[in-house]
Amino acid sequence: MTVAVAQPRCVDLDVAANAALHSEAVLRAEARLVVFPEFSLTGYDLAAPAVAADDPRLAPLVDACRSTGATALVGAPWRGEDGREYIATLAVTGEGAAPAYAKTRLHGAEGLRFTPGEKPAVLEIDGWRLGLAVCRDAAVPRHAAETAALGIDAYVASTLYGAGPEQSARRDAHMRERAVEHGVWVVLSTVAGPSGAYRETSGGSGAWSPDGSLVAQAGPEPGAVVIVTLG
Repeated sequence: MTVAVAQPRCVDLDVAANAALHSEAVLRAEARLVVFPEFSLTGYDLAAPAVAADDPRLAPLVDACRSTGATALVGAPWRGEDGREYIATLAVTGEGAAPAYAKTRLHGAEGLRFTPGEKPAVLEIDGWRLGLAVCRDAAVPRHAAETAALGIDAYVASTLYGAGPEQSARRDAHMRERAVEHGVWVVLSTVAGPSGAYRETSGGSGAWSPDGSLVAQAGPEPGAVVIVTLG
């Protein structure tokens, strides 16, 4: 399966502008799966309004997915039917958007507004079982273990890491460890450039093979799209 990891420039709190940038990345990648970072539609702003799955501002992204046959995993605050709010991954296809996963390991002030997701999630595309993670999830070994126990071929993380060599080393170590521990592909899309409260981030989206080898990786600049073939 062809997978693209994208780290688009983020326009804080502008869902329409970010959806347009996402659609450009999807069209550019022409991949079956395109993965975007945590809070990719709004930027990392814990006061950002929730984004509904049927938000009309997502129409360009839906259209891009329809024309390429892609599924895009995007990040946004999302309100469930019970009124609780989550840090979510939405799966966007040519048919529309739907919540695919809610972050289970909140940290810091996130817990003042958001509810942790209840359980791991697996998204199946073309027979590939993809375990989903959002940011701190991927830093907690138990999350990957619980997700891998469901039977997965790849662990797919949407994250934000701070800037600097220490954070970059931490990012890569997390991904390499998850791959080796569970013998699965690891796919990472992480923020590059400013995003809400974070004015500097690491970039470095990429993919690691089941033996922990780095297969491909973007640099720190926003706008990069890296394409890999899992198999």
